[in-house]
Amino acid sequence: MPSRNSSPADPANPADATRPRARARRPRGEQIAISFDVTGLVAGVDEAGRGPLAGPVVAAAVILDDKRRIRGLKDSKILTPLKRDKLYDEIRDKALAFCVAEASVEEIDTLNILQATLLAMRRAVEGLRLPPARVLVDGNQLPKVKALTECVIGGDAKVPSISAASILAKVTRDRMCLEFHHTFPHYGFADHKGYSTAAHLEALVRHGPCDWHRQSFAPVRLAMKGPPTRALYPLAAERARVESAWLDEAGEAGA
Repeated sequence: MPSRNSSPADPANPADATRPRARARRPRGEQIAISFDVTGLVAGVDEAGRGPLAGPVVAAAVILDDKRRIRGLKDSKILTPLKRDKLYDEIRDKALAFCVAEASVEEIDTLNILQATLLAMRRAVEGLRLPPARVLVDGNQLPKVKALTECVIGGDAKVPSISAASILAKVTRDRMCLEFHHTFPHYGFADHKGYSTAAHLEALVRHGPCDWHRQSFAPVRLAMKGPPTRALYPLAAERARVESAWLDEAGEAGA
């Protein structure tokens, strides 16, 4: 026999008329999508020089003008130097706003390379003559700025303003390396731009680090200790060759 709570209501029964009716269940609705898009200027941000053993890390922020299109914007690393230089001038001429900033070698060694990179990015955004409402940053780390920020993985190949920022940052840093090459030509900064190439490591072992080298980076620290080590040169033949050159250099210095 059905229980009293489950029995159907009888409209002819006055008691049933006063019984509270069960609420009908509403179908579960879908969540409303919330858009975080904001109106206003959008800046693209990218950096150059996180990986090298020497020199500052450079960041750029760019706000493009939709009415003045720039053709050929791509990830700066896949462009030829000639094409980068041409786009560098065009970006500076046509962008609504741009700023290039850096974090020094001393700041890299004090803060670490990640925090120094974010510092350079923040300086670039804060240096824009027009404040952006939204900032798109290449990579997966965001600087602390007074605007809505968003990471874009591979953004230098997807977002024109980030591509433009990558070009400004790289060309600026490459030109710094060319200038510094004149001060310390034996390191070869004009060729490797401070990256950890075999020629750069050999120069480090021969001459030791200069003021432009990042002493917080392991290859620089190892080179400061003297002859080539297994960590610096894993291949025995390469290590022996460089060690021989280092000993010759040391012998000449002591003569």
